[in-house]
Amino acid sequence: MDLKLHGKSALVSGSTAGIGFAIARGLAQEGASVIITGRSLARVEQAIDKIQQSNPEAKVSGVVADLAKKEGAEQVFQQVPSIDILVNNLGVFEPKAFSDITDEDWFDIFEANVLSGVRLSRQYLPKMLEQDWGRIIFISSESALQIPVEMIHYGMTKTAQLAVARGLAESTVGTQVTVNSVLAGPTRSEGVENFVAKMAKERGISVSEVEADFFKNIRPTSLLKRFATIDEVAAMVVYLSSPIASATNGAALRVDGGVVQSVV
Repeated sequence: MDLKLHGKSALVSGSTAGIGFAIARGLAQEGASVIITGRSLARVEQAIDKIQQSNPEAKVSGVVADLAKKEGAEQVFQQVPSIDILVNNLGVFEPKAFSDITDEDWFDIFEANVLSGVRLSRQYLPKMLEQDWGRIIFISSESALQIPVEMIHYGMTKTAQLAVARGLAESTVGTQVTVNSVLAGPTRSEGVENFVAKMAKERGISVSEVEADFFKNIRPTSLLKRFATIDEVAAMVVYLSSPIASATNGAALRVDGGVVQSVV
C-alpha cells in the first residue's frame, strides 16, 4: 500500500532508539523527510546512519536538543520552522513506589512526557492549520487507562497526553489536520530491554523467564503474552501519519497486545 507520504516532512521526538527510532525509520521508508531528535550528537548521527544504511534513499536529518526542557524545544524551533507530521514520542519511565516519588520526580516526568509534546504542538499546530494539512500523534500507553501501581507518576502523564491530544483535535474541525494518540502496550524498547536484563541479573534467571513472569504476574491481561516489537507499534503510527488516515481524528488507538480489557 502506498501511504502517500512522499514530500511530507516529519519530526519525531526522542527518536534515536526504541519506538521513536522505529517510527522515524518507517516514515522514511514511506518517502517522508524525517528529522531525528535526541540529546546526544553521537546518538543522533548513529540513528541517521542506521536508517540510511538500510535505505540509502532515505531523507533523514537530525537536531540535537533536550526536548524535556523549554530551551531544547526552542533550539528545535530555530532549526525546524514548520513540519507536516509531528510525533510526540519522547517519554521516560521509572518504576518507583508511590511513597518514594518526590515532588521533583513528579515535575520532571511531567515535563518530559507531557510538556515536551505541548510545546511542540503549540509551535507546529497553527502552521498545520494554516496550510490545511497536518498530523500530530502522541505516543501514550496502556498505562493511561490502567495506571500501574509500580509507577503511578508515569501513568498520570500518559493519561494527560490523551487529554491534550483530544483537546487539540477539537481545534481541527473542518480541516485536513488530525490529532490522535497511540496507546502502546509493553514493548521491547531499549529502555525495557535494559530493565529486563537488570532484573534477570538481580534475580539470577534468564531474560525469557523475566518476560514470562512479567506477563503472568504484572500484566496478566495481555493476550499477546510477550513484549510487542518496536516495529509493531511504529506501523500504527506511520499509518496515522498518512493522508489515507484522514477520517481518524481525536482517537486513542491501542497497540497494547490486548492488555486493556475494554471494547472502547
